[in-house]
Amino acid sequence: MLADKIFQIKDNADFEQLALEIFRFQYANVEVYRTYVDLLRIHPESVDTIGAIPFLPIQFFKTQQIITKGYKPEVEFTSSGTTGSETSRHLVADVNLYKQSFTQGFKSFYGDISNYTILALLPAYLERTGSSLVFMVDDLIRQSGSSESGFYLYQFDELASKLQRLDSEGLKCLLIGVSFALLDLSEQHKLQLRNTIVMETGGMKGRRKEMIREELHTQLKLAYGVGSIHSEYGMTELLSQAYSKGDGLFQCPPWMRVLIRETNDPFSLAPVETTGGINIIDLANIYSCAFIQTQDMGKLHPNGYFEVLGRMDSAPIRGCNLLVYG
Repeated sequence: MLADKIFQIKDNADFEQLALEIFRFQYANVEVYRTYVDLLRIHPESVDTIGAIPFLPIQFFKTQQIITKGYKPEVEFTSSGTTGSETSRHLVADVNLYKQSFTQGFKSFYGDISNYTILALLPAYLERTGSSLVFMVDDLIRQSGSSESGFYLYQFDELASKLQRLDSEGLKCLLIGVSFALLDLSEQHKLQLRNTIVMETGGMKGRRKEMIREELHTQLKLAYGVGSIHSEYGMTELLSQAYSKGDGLFQCPPWMRVLIRETNDPFSLAPVETTGGINIIDLANIYSCAFIQTQDMGKLHPNGYFEVLGRMDSAPIRGCNLLVYG
C-alpha cells in the first residue's frame, strides 16, 4: 500500500517516485483535486516530475470536502480563523497516520519523546475545539510518560516554578508555546534555563502587536536565558511539521518538502534563494491532498532549509504563523 511507503523514504529518488504515485492516486480518488487538475487542462500522464505536479490552493479547504472517495473522516481539524472569517476544515481519514507522522517527525529532529518533559503553553488553542496542534501536543505529552508533562493556560507562576525546578534538576524539557503566551510568561518571570528547549508555534492571536521574528526571538532568548529559540511550522491542512532549531531556518522530515513558486506565476517554481509563495508536499496527506499551495511567503536555501517570510498580500492572517517574519 502507498501509505506503508511514506515513512520508509531513504533519499530524493524515493521521495520523488512516491510523490508521483500519490499524485496519480489522488487524481483518481480525490474529486476536488481531480476537478482542479482537469480545469488546469493538465493530463496526469504528462506529469513526470514533482515540479510538474499541480498544487491545490489552500483556500479550497475552507469551502470543499477534500477526502479520498470511499473514506470517512475519523477526526476533523479546523483552523482558528479570525472573527467573521471562514475556517479551514481538514477531514482526516486515518488519524493513526497523523500520529505516526508527528511522532516520527519529532523523533527525527529531537530524538525519542520519552526523553523529554513537555510543558505546553497554548491558551488560544486550548480555548477552542478542533486544533490539530493541541491533538499533536496532547499525544506527545502522553508519549513522554512524564507525570510532570502537561498543558497550561494562564498559570504562569506555577509553570515558571516547575520550569526552573525541572531545569535545575538537569531534566530535558520542551516548553512549546504560542508566541503571545511565551511573551506574557517572560514578562512576569525571568528564567535561566540550561536544559530546556523553548519552541514557539507563532501567532499573536490578536492579543499583541505582531513582531518580526528577530525581535521576538531576541526578547525570548533574554527572558529564558537560552541561546536559541526553536520554532514549529505546521497548519491545519497538513499532517506533518517542519522544525527550526534557531534563526528561523526550517527543515522538513523525509516525507515532506517545501518548494517556492514565483510570486506572479503560481504555476512556475522560483529559483533557489528567491522569495516566493510556499508550496508544500506532505505525503502523509495521502487521503486528502498532499500538494498544497499556501499563502505564506518563503525562501528556499541550497541546503534544503527554508525560511518563512510572512503572508502574501491580501491573505488572511493564519493563527499558527507570525504576520511578519524578518
